[in-house]
Amino acid sequence: MPLTPTPTPPPLPLGRRIPPVLWKVINRFMRAVLGLPFPTPLGRRLMLVNLTGRKTGRHWRQPVSYVRHDGVLLTPGGGNWKRNLKPGEPVRLHINGRDQMAIPELVTDPHDVSDSLAVIIAANPRVTRFSGIGVGTDGRPDSERLDQALQHGFAVVRWRLDPPHV
Repeated sequence: MPLTPTPTPPPLPLGRRIPPVLWKVINRFMRAVLGLPFPTPLGRRLMLVNLTGRKTGRHWRQPVSYVRHDGVLLTPGGGNWKRNLKPGEPVRLHINGRDQMAIPELVTDPHDVSDSLAVIIAANPRVTRFSGIGVGTDGRPDSERLDQALQHGFAVVRWRLDPPHV
């Protein structure tokens, strides 16, 4: 009886392969560069989100990627930082050297997440490396990997800028 090869599991997302200590160093550098009062090349795809911890009350700035689409910003929401977003409460973003207020909307519906993630991946294919959600043969996010990510808390954050300067 011939042996069937076992499929190799997909690689872990880049965000899970990099040790947390290294992320701290990377994020410290990113906060410094993205927090500058003028545009930088990194600011075309990354911004700082100013957050307040829901339990600790501590303030910090989280570097996240974003894509502009139809008057809003879309951010893939892996990680725990999005737990500190409160529905309808404005958040200060630092984008290309400027502070901008935005209202976050956490998108969790699988169909809406898939549509939003397809837009994000089309504009910034590197997102697949960090999220671990690849692209299927139809050019859309891989549905099986997306379902797994959604079960582990993945979402998309839709930012409505106030006033809209997109």
